[in-house]
Amino acid sequence: MQLAQIAADLSETLRFYSRLPIPVRPGAAESYDPPDINRIAYAVPLAGALIGLIGAVVLFGAWALGFTPFLGAVLAVAAMVIATGAFHEDGLADSADGLGGGSRIRRLEIMRDSRIGTFGAAALILSLLLRIGALDALQGASGILRASLALIAGAAVSRTAGLLLLRALPPARTDGSAYVVGRPSADGALASALSAAAVVAACLVPSFGVGATFAGLMAVLAVILIMIRRAERLFGGQTGDVAGATQQLAEIAFLLAVLLFAHAP
Repeated sequence: MQLAQIAADLSETLRFYSRLPIPVRPGAAESYDPPDINRIAYAVPLAGALIGLIGAVVLFGAWALGFTPFLGAVLAVAAMVIATGAFHEDGLADSADGLGGGSRIRRLEIMRDSRIGTFGAAALILSLLLRIGALDALQGASGILRASLALIAGAAVSRTAGLLLLRALPPARTDGSAYVVGRPSADGALASALSAAAVVAACLVPSFGVGATFAGLMAVLAVILIMIRRAERLFGGQTGDVAGATQQLAEIAFLLAVLLFAHAP
């Protein structure tokens, strides 16, 4: 594959997964139109890594200014939320609110409500706190550079987790964003998984070792399997919101798994 094509696919992926001002190449679709999910599947973790890199740059900037690791972690996570327009956080909040419904139909109705409920607010707060806390702890346990690499790797592999959920289940409804985007093929899902594994290995093996790399990947796999079962039982399939929730939970699980190895002697 030519570098020009990779750059074009990565740009299209970033336009969909973020709110970064990525220019639209001549003849391309409009900025936020659903992409060809199969064609860009391999680029999803690459786009995630670039979003994580934004957080890492902010983390280093905070460190250079003499800010505490906790404040640096808050600013880094905030930068990533701003870069994505809270794309995945919105899915987590909506999915959590949907748990309050008594039936599949009612849960899907609640998830479509733009208002945030108690479950959604609690899930959003906990997600932010867990990511900030894990990043803060990683800095203390392993230093700013290794913490930044873990952040980049987590941002990459967690976005593949959401994509793999879309592959594993049929859409829960025929008029949602996940239905419009479509389900990635087996080849597309495999390409995304291999790309994510490569990013994680490049970031973690030299800095944390093979054990931490394996633990992080297994933690993400566990989240995917759990979310597949829960989404099938509670919602009757996948939605864009559930994919967003999967990304958030996978990123948290990944950072916590790596943190366990950061503390290991």
